[in-house]
Amino acid sequence: MTEHEQLLTQVADKARNTRPWGWPSLPEPVDAATLARAEATLGFSLPPLLADLYLRIADGGFGPEYGLLPLLHSPPSGEPAAVVQYLAHRESGREDPDWPWPEGVLPISHWGCGMYACVDCRSPRAPVLLFEPNPGDPDLAWFLDAPALTDWLHSWIRGTGWYEEDNEATDLAPWTGSPGRETPAPDAAGEPARRHKAAPH
Repeated sequence: MTEHEQLLTQVADKARNTRPWGWPSLPEPVDAATLARAEATLGFSLPPLLADLYLRIADGGFGPEYGLLPLLHSPPSGEPAAVVQYLAHRESGREDPDWPWPEGVLPISHWGCGMYACVDCRSPRAPVLLFEPNPGDPDLAWFLDAPALTDWLHSWIRGTGWYEEDNEATDLAPWTGSPGRETPAPDAAGEPARRHKAAPH
């Protein structure tokens, strides 16, 4: 079994046995046609691992805290789907250039209070980013949650993510690929930022 297949097996096992907030049951996976429509709407392909999560595990409803967003179709009373969120953020960035949303950065889960976990689909490793706009400074709103989607999933499976109760004071480094930056740069203080999980609401 490849590492990819082994990770999917571990994710599937945890997905069957844990329910994020707001998800009474695990949805069915999407089909290949739905994935194709989602990618056509986005204008880019999902990284293979992210695509397999939706094709082989479920259409959202698993993962840390509130769980992964559905991919293309929003449930009637739930959080808008990932594709919908991406398009809305891109449009909002065009309307307010001070808060641009980077191309290819797909929201996959929300933490509450406007915070999102996002995958940089332009990168081969598919790093997971934290978008945290609450301090009010767009230059300090992006952080590197995990260098690859595989790492982010392992953290969830092992219970070692920054959002876990024992790890809430974990420092996350600024994401230096954030919009408007020509070259990598530290945050204004030159130090990693300390993130705290938002209270459920």
